[in-house]
Amino acid sequence: MPCSRLIHKLQLCAKRRTPSQGKIIHAQIIKTGLRQYDPFPNTLIDMYGKCGLIQNALQVFDEMPQRDQVCWASILTAHTHANLPKRTLSMFRDMVSVDGLQPDHFVFTSLVKACTSLGSLRMGLQVHARFLSSCYSNDDVVKSSLVDMYAKCGLVDTARIVFDSICCKSSVSWTAMISGYAKSGRKTEAIDLLRSMKERSLFAWTALMSGLVQNGYWVDAFNMFNEMRREGIDIDDPFSLPSIIGVSANLAALELGKQMHCLVLALGFESSLYVGNALVDMYAKCSDVNAAKRTFDSICNKDVVSWTSIIVGMAQHGRAQEALSLYDEMVKNGVKPNKVTFLGLIYACGHAGLVDKGRHLFKSMSKDYGFSPSLQHYTCLLDLYSRSGHLDDAEKLLYTMPFEPDEAAWAALLSACKRHGKTQMGVRVADHLLSLEPKDNSTCIMLSNVYAGAAMWEKVSKVRRLMTVKDIKKEPGYSCIDLGKESQVFYAGENTHPKEDEIYALLKELDAEMRKRGYVPDISSVLHDMDQQEKENQLFWHSERLAVAYGLLKSVPGTVIRIVKNLRVCGDCHIVFKFISSIVNREIVVRDASRFHHFKDGNCSCSDFWLQDMVFGYLIGGLER
Repeated sequence: MPCSRLIHKLQLCAKRRTPSQGKIIHAQIIKTGLRQYDPFPNTLIDMYGKCGLIQNALQVFDEMPQRDQVCWASILTAHTHANLPKRTLSMFRDMVSVDGLQPDHFVFTSLVKACTSLGSLRMGLQVHARFLSSCYSNDDVVKSSLVDMYAKCGLVDTARIVFDSICCKSSVSWTAMISGYAKSGRKTEAIDLLRSMKERSLFAWTALMSGLVQNGYWVDAFNMFNEMRREGIDIDDPFSLPSIIGVSANLAALELGKQMHCLVLALGFESSLYVGNALVDMYAKCSDVNAAKRTFDSICNKDVVSWTSIIVGMAQHGRAQEALSLYDEMVKNGVKPNKVTFLGLIYACGHAGLVDKGRHLFKSMSKDYGFSPSLQHYTCLLDLYSRSGHLDDAEKLLYTMPFEPDEAAWAALLSACKRHGKTQMGVRVADHLLSLEPKDNSTCIMLSNVYAGAAMWEKVSKVRRLMTVKDIKKEPGYSCIDLGKESQVFYAGENTHPKEDEIYALLKELDAEMRKRGYVPDISSVLHDMDQQEKENQLFWHSERLAVAYGLLKSVPGTVIRIVKNLRVCGDCHIVFKFISSIVNREIVVRDASRFHHFKDGNCSCSDFWLQDMVFGYLIGGLER
């Protein structure tokens, strides 16, 4: 067989990632005595490297009697493909010191990529300096790699200087620069740069949308996706879809998510693992956990992300036993959990009151899998103890954990003390929390209530002064309801809606029925100096109540009402929703800043632990008042 034919076959093996066929061809080369024929060693190193067989590549490399820049570039590139950046850089030293060779443009590209993988700006600067002093200093491929490195290291302006110096900009350099702007939150510059491209590739669009989603520009990302579709860009790679599916998840826009799922099916990407995982996460975050489970079941080769997404989804929706059963199934299938998996599992144990199981999982994380628990894991275990009434264990954990407990951790224990009537411990925890000068409005409300319950009025005044002096503020409460083709946003106290009169009349009607059934407004979260009736009126106009009333007026009878709220649901609204779900015989699902609440037949999936859920939603939560 001609040498050129063998080389072509090896190149095909590298392209198709078929190492077994490559080994057969390698054997043929050895049998025919051509192993040292000039093109073969480099082609073999490239093939083994791209197929992930780095040891085979090294063996070929080590057997070479004389090594030039080309073979060094091949072995360094192989290590880069194998995600061994440290090894790439250490081997480069051997290239210079042992073989006395200087890097060419291919070697420089591998070195820059290695520095990018390590996130090592210091070494990247050294490589850049060496590149500038070399005869390859005008190479555009190396410059494109430098653009990517500086962008990923956070030096976007430096990346732009290098980008502007490139003579013939490739799709790779454009994409790297757009991604750098988008991921650093510089939305306008990223969009303007994309629009200045003559030929916008799918990868450039994907880099832009991914960066926008990462920085919370969800609507902008979706608008760019629509613009891309209007331009007729073919979506021939499934990797472009997960970020835009994530838009639906972050906005909790179920109907939009379903449309994206239909697009996935139309494009034939339903077998893509990355797309499947994104859909599972989307359905769980859009409160349709049953659809999440169906999508999960349809994934053929599930990885740790697949299992973790459904386990965390079940836990957040209060379906603890299902989350734990899925974990057992995951282990039986030989999939190793990650740290996020254990967060979901311990959280699930908290909702099921499984203290021993949660403690066992916490220990298993380090004993069986070698993970060091983070502050989040300790806080989650604290939540488990607190929910189950093991407050002494919870307090002991706070003082013995290897992390400094944050405001959220102390507030979670204080919430548990309040719930379980542990006044003495509650005051002790409150004093410590007050010394931290809490910044969150809901923490101050709870502190005030604990001190008021203990008749410690001076401390109550101190908390209120703290709120005034610190000028503790929170964003206005709003709730969004998705009715398929229509979405409405309501703000707390809003009285300008076109259907204001109908909403008010329905709420008054429901309020009267609730009071007949024993409802007493919980005004503890209203700290303004006003009388009882004024406080009740303020609760009456909370945004989530307006959204529910609108949903009852406009939605198809019998359908689930789904609401997204930017803050945590207040205690009184939580009580009200349980009453309403029973009165109208409808399921109401609320996704607030902490978790999901499924209200049905007068009960809630959170088992009335709404306040303690600050463990997860504390930093972005708060209470309307």
